[in-house]
Amino acid sequence: MAQTNIEPVKQHPNQTWEHFEVWQKVLDLLEAMPNYFKSEILIKGINVTDIYSVGNLFSAVIEAQIVNTLNKLRHIWDLDNNCSSYAFVRQSQTFPDILFVNIQNNRDVIFGIELKAWYVFSKESEPSFKYTITPDACAKPDLLVVVPWFLSEVISGSPNLMFPFIELGKYAAEYRNYYWIKSRETSSTRSNSIISPPQGFRHPYPQSKVEASDKAENDKGNNFGRIARAGLLDNYLEKIKRIDYLGIRVSHWMRFFKAMSENKTSAEIDGQLDTILANIISDIDKNRPVNDHQIVLQELIEGLKKLKDTLSK
Repeated sequence: MAQTNIEPVKQHPNQTWEHFEVWQKVLDLLEAMPNYFKSEILIKGINVTDIYSVGNLFSAVIEAQIVNTLNKLRHIWDLDNNCSSYAFVRQSQTFPDILFVNIQNNRDVIFGIELKAWYVFSKESEPSFKYTITPDACAKPDLLVVVPWFLSEVISGSPNLMFPFIELGKYAAEYRNYYWIKSRETSSTRSNSIISPPQGFRHPYPQSKVEASDKAENDKGNNFGRIARAGLLDNYLEKIKRIDYLGIRVSHWMRFFKAMSENKTSAEIDGQLDTILANIISDIDKNRPVNDHQIVLQELIEGLKKLKDTLSK
C-alpha cells in the first residue's frame, strides 16, 4: 500500500549531476517549443465532431513531431557534442513515452519524458489523460510534459502549440497519490487506499506501464490518475484560458466548442452560443481600450456568429 497524507516536496536533480546542463537545456527548450514547432499537417474540410473523433490521432502525430523537433535542435542542447551518441526515442506501451537514451546501448538512459499533446478545445476543457505510474518508477530527472495544441484557422489549418505544462514526473505521481488520499480521508464510505505494484516493477524505466502503475482500491468512477483533477494543473489551466486566440479568450472558445459538441437541440445550442457571444462582447468592452483593434475584434465576433450558424446546420 502506498499511503501518505503528507504533501510531497519537489526534489530536482542535483546541479552536480554530470548531465544536469543538458537536462536544463532540454527543459528550457521544451518551454520554448511553440517557437520551434512546425507541423506538416494541414487539415481542411473537417467539422467540430470530426476533430474530436480523430483528436487522439492528431495528438499522437504531434507528439512524434515534437520528438523529431527535439532531435533536430541538437545544436542547442548539445552545443559541445558531449552527447553525440544519445537521442530522443519514442517508446510505446511503457513509461515514459520518450527516452533520452544512448542509441548504441538502450540501457543507458539519461532521463525520460512522459509527453501528452492536448487539443485545447476538447470537450472536457482540460487534459483527460491518466497518469498512474507509481512514483518509484520515476527517476529524479524524469519529466511530465503536457503540450496544448489548436488549429491555426479554428477548425482547419496546421496545429500550433501553446506554452506547455512541465513538472517533475516523480513529484506529479506523488502529488496525485497525496490528493487522492487527502480528498477521501474524511469519507466513511470511500476507501482512500492506493495499491502499489510489486517491488520488482517499482524502478525507473519499467518494461510495462500497466504493471508499474498504482491503482486505487476504491475507484468506481474510474478517475484515479486523472492528473488534471488533482489540482496540479489548476494555475496552469487558468493561464491558458486567459490567452487570446484570434482576439478572443481561450476560455470563450472552450465554451463555444463545448456547446457545439453537446447533444442538444438547435434552439438550445443557439441560446448557449448567443450567451457566449454576449460574454465575449462584454469581456472586450470591459478589458480592451477603444482603438483601431476594436474594429478588428468586432469583425472577429461577426465571423464567430457566421461560424456558429455554419456549425449549427
